[in-house]
Amino acid sequence: MRPLQGIRIADFTVHNAGPFCTHLLSQLGAEVIKIESAMRLDAFRKPHPVYGREGPATFDQVASNKLSVRINLKKAEGVALAKRIVAASDVASESFRPGVMDRLGLGYADLCAVREDIVMLSVSSSGQSGPDSHFAGYAPLFGAWGGLGELTGYADGPPVEIRHVMDHTVGMNAAVALMAALYRRRASGQGVHVDVAAREVAASLVGDLLLLAAAGGATARIGNAHPRMAPHGVYPAAGEDRWLALAVEDDAAWTALCGVMKRPDLAADPRFADGASRIRHRETLDTMVSHWSAGVEANAAAEQLQHAGVAAHASWTTPEIAADAHLRQRGAIVSVAEPDGTLRAAVGVPLRLSKGEDIGILRGTPRLGEHEDYVYGEILGMGRAERLALEAAEVIH
Repeated sequence: MRPLQGIRIADFTVHNAGPFCTHLLSQLGAEVIKIESAMRLDAFRKPHPVYGREGPATFDQVASNKLSVRINLKKAEGVALAKRIVAASDVASESFRPGVMDRLGLGYADLCAVREDIVMLSVSSSGQSGPDSHFAGYAPLFGAWGGLGELTGYADGPPVEIRHVMDHTVGMNAAVALMAALYRRRASGQGVHVDVAAREVAASLVGDLLLLAAAGGATARIGNAHPRMAPHGVYPAAGEDRWLALAVEDDAAWTALCGVMKRPDLAADPRFADGASRIRHRETLDTMVSHWSAGVEANAAAEQLQHAGVAAHASWTTPEIAADAHLRQRGAIVSVAEPDGTLRAAVGVPLRLSKGEDIGILRGTPRLGEHEDYVYGEILGMGRAERLALEAAEVIH
């Protein structure tokens, strides 16, 4: 039995952050019904050249495992049909600007009227309340708004845009909040409206530096450097656009690195005698490490460094990750079938359970409206005549 088996989610989310949340929960066993319409496709369902292929690649990564039904929410009958699905669900999730669901007649109060203990999840840029709640936002804005961009980049360069990692981090936080709400409902019998603000998620990731700033300290971009480790960063390796990441955490790792570099003289150099000294001379160290690393193959060097006790690895490309035997064996990368039967790599759920539950991706990306026989027929008990009438009226469309 899958951990969330028996939980059903009416999924109104679009784009990436909200859909990634429900995608994670679907891999844990929740039945996720994606409510969409040919009248207004999810922007990510539309084909776009990304990840080395033409097609809805981003949509594929957040829609696998889900069921798809068509509902035209611009029609009152469509809103009523959506409420029937919510009434048969445990969760309703959405990621529109605050106010959109209320204007559709699908706000929290409206949904509580059809299922008193419904758990509703709303994911937005700034939350459902407050002076900025009406602001639109996408992934690059979340990192900028929450302070991550200002802290990311080189000291002599601009803030760096944080893109998909913010959507996914927001989605993971939303998944945790949603499971907490379901646990609370199981104990109390009461539903709740879960409000997740992406900018607050971003700000929570820089909490230590917010405390530093509140105490009068100064923050600054430091590139790949680390406040307590040196050498620390990503260094050029042999070949075109090949890189080696390494982190020297203590004197033992420093001595080991010097051995691999065949530079015992550096281990005896008083400039690098301890961690504080190495940090003071980090620019000199980075130049020395870069000179050595530029002549070695990244994967081979990483293996040698790991054997010597130094944290290191090649900076892998996405094809290397997709082909990695370790990730394949653990089910972190799996193969799923496209609608035409061809197989593609997909990212599995990033956790394992000791009881051996079959978690992860069970099916590929749904075709638009693919599961209407099951949802409208088996779950809602809708007859063929009623379905045909709704299709003719472009309610199911």
